[in-house]
Amino acid sequence: MRLETVILLSALLPLCLSHGWDPLAWLFHRHGQAQQFGFLRADTVGGVCPDECDCPPTFPIAMYCEGRGLTAVPSIPSHIKYLYLQNNAISAVPDAAMVNATSLVWLMLHHNQLTSDAIGKEAFLKLVGLERLFLHHNNLTSIPPNLPRSLRDLRLDHNRIEKVIPTDLEGMDNLTILHLHDNEVTDMATSLKALKSLTLLDISNNKLIKVPDALPEHLHQFYMEFNSIDSLPEGFLGGLAQLQYIRMSHNLLKDKGIPSNTFNITGLVELDLSFNKLERIPTVSTTLQHLYLQANQIKEFSLGSFCPVVDVTNFSRLQTLRLDGNEISQEDIPSESALCLRWASSIQI
Repeated sequence: MRLETVILLSALLPLCLSHGWDPLAWLFHRHGQAQQFGFLRADTVGGVCPDECDCPPTFPIAMYCEGRGLTAVPSIPSHIKYLYLQNNAISAVPDAAMVNATSLVWLMLHHNQLTSDAIGKEAFLKLVGLERLFLHHNNLTSIPPNLPRSLRDLRLDHNRIEKVIPTDLEGMDNLTILHLHDNEVTDMATSLKALKSLTLLDISNNKLIKVPDALPEHLHQFYMEFNSIDSLPEGFLGGLAQLQYIRMSHNLLKDKGIPSNTFNITGLVELDLSFNKLERIPTVSTTLQHLYLQANQIKEFSLGSFCPVVDVTNFSRLQTLRLDGNEISQEDIPSESALCLRWASSIQI
C-alpha cells in the first residue's frame, strides 16, 4: 500500500509542480481548519481571498473576516456576495474599498470604529444589489451618503446619529427594516415618507420630542420607547392599516397630549404605554390583545376604555393587562370587568 501511494504521488508531482502548486502544502498549513480551506479554494475569478479572511470552498460566495483585529477593509473579490467584517477595529471605508465588490448582497460592518467623516461619499455607491447593511455599534454621527437603493434591511443603531434628513433615505423603496435606536436623533423631518415598503421602525432611545411626520403606510411594528415625547398628533395612526405593535414606554405622555380614540384602531395587537404620566386609561379597540400601562399615574379603572358596551356579545379580546405601579388597587376593579375582560388571563394591579 505504501509503495502504491509513493508511486501515485510521484506521478502527480511533475503535473502539480508544472501548475505552480505544491501537492503537500496542505500538510504544513496548520493555522486552523478555516485557513486550510484557503489553500483548497479553486474559484479565484474576480480576485483571490485575502490571507486574513476565510472563503470556504463549500460556500465560495462568502468571505469571513470577523473578529480578526482588522483596522482596514481588506481586498474583496468581485464574486463575493456575503461579507462579514464585524467585530474588528475598522475605522474607515474609503471610496476605493468597495470598488470591486459589486456583487455584494450582505455587508456586515457592525461593532467596528467607523466615523462618518471616514466613510467616502461614494463608498457604497456601486453596491447596486446590496440588501443588508449592518453598521450598528460604530461611531457614526450621520447616515452615510449614497446608500444603495436596493437595501431591505438597514441597521444603524448604537451610534451617535443626531439628525435624519430626507435625502438620507431617499429612493429606498425596498427598505422593510430600519433600526435607528440608541442614537442621539432629535429630528427626522419627513425622512420616512419615501419608505414605501417599511414594516419595522425602531427609533427608541433617542432624543425625540415628537413623533416623526409622515409614517410609512405599511408599518407593522413601531418602536419609540425611551424618548421625550409628551404628546401625539391628531390621527397620527390614521392610514396605518397594517400596524400591529406600538411601544411608547418611557416617554412623557400625558392625557391631554393624546387625542381621543388615538389607539382605538382595529388591527392593533400590542400597545405599550408604560412608564409615562397618564392619569386615565386611554380608549382602545376591543380587538387589542396586550396592553401595558404600568408605572403611570392612573387613578381610575374605567371599564369604558375597553368595552363601550358590556353584554354577552360585546367584550374585549385583551389577554394581558398590566396596571401595576399606578394609583389604583384591586378593589377599584368593577364587577362587570369579568364580562368585559373575559379573555384576560391576568390583570396586574
